[in-house]
Parts: sequence; C-alpha cells; structure tokens
Amino acid sequence: MTLTKNTKPALLLIDIQKAFENVAYWGGERNNPQAENNAAQLLNTWRKLHLPVFHAQHCSVNPHSPLHESHLGNGFNDLVKPMPGEMVIRKNVNSAFIGTNLEQLLRDQKITHLVLAGLTTDHCVSTTTRMAGNLGFQTFLAHDATATFCKKGVNGEHFSAELIHQTALASIHEEFAIVLSTAQILNLIDGNEFSEQIYH
Repeated sequence: MTLTKNTKPALLLIDIQKAFENVAYWGGERNNPQAENNAAQLLNTWRKLHLPVFHAQHCSVNPHSPLHESHLGNGFNDLVKPMPGEMVIRKNVNSAFIGTNLEQLLRDQKITHLVLAGLTTDHCVSTTTRMAGNLGFQTFLAHDATATFCKKGVNGEHFSAELIHQTALASIHEEFAIVLSTAQILNLIDGNEFSEQIYH
C-alpha cells in the first residue's frame, strides 16, 4: 500500500459533530483531546492540494439523541465545517457506506485510496474503516485524529477511553487499513520520504 498526493486519495472525515463535545453524555471520559485539531490539519492540507474531501454526518433516528437533526449537536464541529463543493454524506448507521451513495461517488471519481479520521474510534470510524478495506479501497486511518469514550463491560467493568481506542486501532491495523499518525500521513502526502516498512 502506498500513499502520496499522486494517488489522489480522498479524505473522509467521520462524524466530527458538536454532539461529541458533550463528554458527560457519552460516559464522562474521552481520550485524545487533539483529535479535532489533527483532523483539521488533514483537512487543510487536502484543501490546499485540491484533493477530494468527504464529510460523513451522523443523523440519528432517535429524536432524543444529540445527533438527531433537530438538535444543535447534529452540526459539524467548527474546526472542520464543510466548504461549498465538499460532499456531505448523511447517514444513520455506523458505516458511512450503508444507506448512502458514498461508494458510488468514490467509484465514479476513480478514487482508490482513502484516508479516514473522525469520531468515534470503536464505532463509526472502525465500522467505516473495516468496510472500506473490505470494498477494496487502499485505506489509511489517522490514529491521533480520532477519539472515543470510556465503556462499561458486560460484567460492569470500566474500560478507559484510551484502552477502547487502542484496542480498536489494534484490530484494524494491517487487516483493514494502515494506521498512521497525522504527521506521518502529511509527510507522505507532501511527498517527503518515509520508511517503506509502513507498507508491509
């Protein structure tokens, strides 16, 4: 797997919405507070290089969810608001490919390489990344441009947000995608040399 600006990779930002700023609602603990800033770095670079950008927006069917269209939480985080001409993929399940025309849009533009970032690591990011890999896209995930919340186990155990984040990434890496840092991805896109071992 290779990643350069010449492969014309698409950037897919997943569910970076205002609802996820309410940490208390999602369990009271979140990891990686720099995720949105790192996603914004990726977005700014993609815009500068005129590479394709897609924004997934979760539109919950539950009227009580902060991600429902009737709530302000459905809106995009100010750091990554779509610009005119950037495609918004509205979804109501975990995968940005289910019930949407995302795959067809990518195929129509002959896009074969994807870079993903967003919220949350173990839910919509993981599900979309796995499906992208299964659909045959050369997929890269920016691990520090995604984040998640703590979880309660089936026996009541507390699992920290960082643990959930890291185990989700571990189950994706080199199986469905190559997991890299934002800096590593930007280094590759900017055309700088980088160790070939990340491709194997």
